[in-house]
Amino acid sequence: MKLENINSTEDLKSLDIEELNSLAEEIRSLIIDVTADSGGHLAPSLGVVELSIALHYVYNTPKDKLVWDVGHQSYAHKILTGRRKDFSKLRRKGGISGFPRRSESPHDSFGTGHSSTSISGALGMAAARDLSGEDYDVVAVIGDGSLTGGLAFEGLNNAGHLKKDMLVILNDNEMFISGVVGALGEYLARKLTLKPIHQIEDRLKSIFERLPHGNQLIRIARRSKVLLTPGMIFEELGFEYFGPVDGHDTAKLIDVLKNIKHIDGPKLLHVTTTKGKGYEPAEDNPECFHGTSSFCIETGDSLPASSGKNFQDVFGETLVELASEDDKVLAITAAMKSGTGLQQFAEEYPERFFDVGIAEQHAVTFAAGLATDGYKPVCAIYSTFLQRSYDQIIHDVALQNLPVIFALDRAGIVGEDGPTHHGVFDLSFLATCPNLTIAAPSDGRELKNMLYSALRWDGPVALRYPRGSAGEISKKACSFIRKGKGKILKRGDALTILAIGSMVTPSLKAAEILRKANIK
Repeated sequence: MKLENINSTEDLKSLDIEELNSLAEEIRSLIIDVTADSGGHLAPSLGVVELSIALHYVYNTPKDKLVWDVGHQSYAHKILTGRRKDFSKLRRKGGISGFPRRSESPHDSFGTGHSSTSISGALGMAAARDLSGEDYDVVAVIGDGSLTGGLAFEGLNNAGHLKKDMLVILNDNEMFISGVVGALGEYLARKLTLKPIHQIEDRLKSIFERLPHGNQLIRIARRSKVLLTPGMIFEELGFEYFGPVDGHDTAKLIDVLKNIKHIDGPKLLHVTTTKGKGYEPAEDNPECFHGTSSFCIETGDSLPASSGKNFQDVFGETLVELASEDDKVLAITAAMKSGTGLQQFAEEYPERFFDVGIAEQHAVTFAAGLATDGYKPVCAIYSTFLQRSYDQIIHDVALQNLPVIFALDRAGIVGEDGPTHHGVFDLSFLATCPNLTIAAPSDGRELKNMLYSALRWDGPVALRYPRGSAGEISKKACSFIRKGKGKILKRGDALTILAIGSMVTPSLKAAEILRKANIK
């Protein structure tokens, strides 16, 4: 048992390679045990156990800065940085966050929860280091899915220009949460599967290196596509590229990190990993185990949750039903097909379904473009992620009064995922948008009727609904709702309760409690 003796990163550095491999298996077992009980982001964290060990073996956090993009792969990092004993309280009140959080540990150098932020944040740290005349390393770990976000490319572009000494690690598991999305993902996957070509390229490169001006010849060859390495795009952005490297070979990772640690300037290390590594159900179905509720370890089956359908199920089923009646209805998601309930729609209407990757701003303007030509795009994005598209909502949709429907999943408090995922700002920031109608269903029946009505209202609409049970669902046909009309659900003579959306059911319960106290 090595893990019980690891209470800090200094304890880790005393182990040899065989002991580190044994430690990796113990960490995996702990992550599986805890997430089976509390839920969490299992598959991403299982995929980076060896990488986490290697990083903390070579670098010295918190002096050296380590930034995890999104942070749903940070469980091993938390265990190795003094939080092993608290890990059993993951995502629980009084426990530790499921994401990096600066207030939780000095080893969490940057708080995260939304994707594609790591490179820009790390570049800022590197610039601050140089301005202060300090000496420490800065490392950003970003997944292939997060690399679909525009902010990641803005960070890469600026880092290549500033030439700051920093390392970007591309964790490439070819998953993108729910499958490869976009041209970049296809590019990386394609290059990684051309092994015979890689062997030829390596031989050509070794020949060029022995010639006068060999490095210039290599660069010319790459530009002329004689050499087609996966790193060509990053080298053109100003990074020195290394890899691909097996992300589950601890000794190799440590060796590579030690070798490139002393190379100045922006560097990118391409690491290939298996999402869900070491737990067969997660390896077989990494999308399901990307973020999971409690489950049975032996079978991988989810444990029973609340009875009835949740809002996401109702939304997805209703949209499929409405799309069968109107071929202008389209669905758009930003890499969250399953999470937003659009799996069935994607299967039944693949030509009318668009997964744009982790690119919420693009999703909104893409929907606006579709709406200009008579289509009815329904853009399903978590409330907290729609914040990233605020300018596009106003500039591209609302000011043009285009009929785009925003399905704001996870509106309100979301409990275990913490403050970065709470959808608590949408009512305030959307209320300022011209021409936009905001609707909040109190249950699944109202969600069905509101989605049906939104496709018939003029202008843009935002439907906000929470995570969780949608109550009893009526099998009646959808009915039209007029804008701006409230309903009286209970009459009394002493007190008035005004409620909207998910607060209607608690308000009815409160009214019943008051009635028993003879307050109507």
